[in-house]
Amino acid sequence: MQRKRHKPDVTRRAVLKAGARGALGGIIAPALWGKEAPIEEKKRNIYELLGVKPLINAAGTTTVIGGSIMPGDVVAAWTEASRSYVDLIELQDRIGERIAELLGVEAALVTTGATGSILVGTAAAVTYRDPSLIPRLPLPPEMGVEVIFQKAHRACYDQQVATSGVKVVEVETLGDLESAIHDRTAMMMAYSLSEPDGKIRHREWLEVARRRGVPTLIDAAADTPPLDALSSYNRLGYDMVAFSGGKALRGPQDTGLLLGRKDLIDAAKLNTSPRCPTIGRGLKVSKEDMVAMWAAVDRFVHLDHEAEVREWERRIEVIAHALEGMPTVTTERIVPPIANRVPHVLIFWDEKRVRITPEQVTEKLRAGDPSIRLARMHGTGDEGLLISVFMLQPGEEQIVASRLRKALETNSK
Repeated sequence: MQRKRHKPDVTRRAVLKAGARGALGGIIAPALWGKEAPIEEKKRNIYELLGVKPLINAAGTTTVIGGSIMPGDVVAAWTEASRSYVDLIELQDRIGERIAELLGVEAALVTTGATGSILVGTAAAVTYRDPSLIPRLPLPPEMGVEVIFQKAHRACYDQQVATSGVKVVEVETLGDLESAIHDRTAMMMAYSLSEPDGKIRHREWLEVARRRGVPTLIDAAADTPPLDALSSYNRLGYDMVAFSGGKALRGPQDTGLLLGRKDLIDAAKLNTSPRCPTIGRGLKVSKEDMVAMWAAVDRFVHLDHEAEVREWERRIEVIAHALEGMPTVTTERIVPPIANRVPHVLIFWDEKRVRITPEQVTEKLRAGDPSIRLARMHGTGDEGLLISVFMLQPGEEQIVASRLRKALETNSK
């Protein structure tokens, strides 16, 4: 007699009773990562299993809340890459060639974020003329190898530069810069965000570097969009440029790009994983991340950027419309000048009439369910309440608008 086959019990209660290993191994995984499972369900269910609440990102591509969300085609590329073994060094070369061709730059390397690019880029500048130094990094202080920064360009990411054992030297004027360069100067480092704050402009900085034969590296982690930013710094003359792969490019959060001069990019490869002994051996970029980063760049190059802007503007209109008619409340569209160059909305009100501060509104949104996170973007000042709409998921602009109105309405006089 033929026995009937019973379907397994896949209720939520059964999932939770099964525990993490059982759930992921036999119940949750097919539901979450099967072809029919929508992204929203994947996010909600897997984080519920961990006891972590998903949040609404009205802050932008900030690292601490996950950067961005990979689109379906990037996820598909990552998944496809996970199904085979390959030679990582060969893959590193081929992916770099494809990305460089897409962007119109000389060479490219997928790294572990923009900070990973800074670390291996510095190592490249220190060792490209003498590869025997590669296994000796970090260099001892007595070797006296230096990297020059403008004083206004100092940042927490300088630690990645110092990791190679170099001494950081600060300058403020062109005269300072000329005097600081000597035969042990390995590199000149800059941050795109800090350019307006320094006394030396890009072109002046680069003219000195070219004339004195010093490699240059600039961090432009969040400078996309526009698309042109991915090649403009190299065209301007920077030898190496560091970008985040997990911000607006929407690749894996732990990826980045180092773009620029082929001899320096080749040297960066020699200083990083999977090669050993190298200072970057721990900065492992998986085969999946390399392929997904290539897919993300390809998507970004061919994206309808005008349509993206129209959608962001629509979200701003939803929020602005929800606040219409509230006493003293006004809104202003703003685009940061360097990084995160997408439309944001600033909200202002008279705190004598609406008795709540922007900081208090930020905390109310954060404490709600779901939590809504805000952040201040460089170049947007410090007045009003800033809302970033470009990382919102479909429909979340309505939730943000409703919660904002409620927070301000409750405190209106």
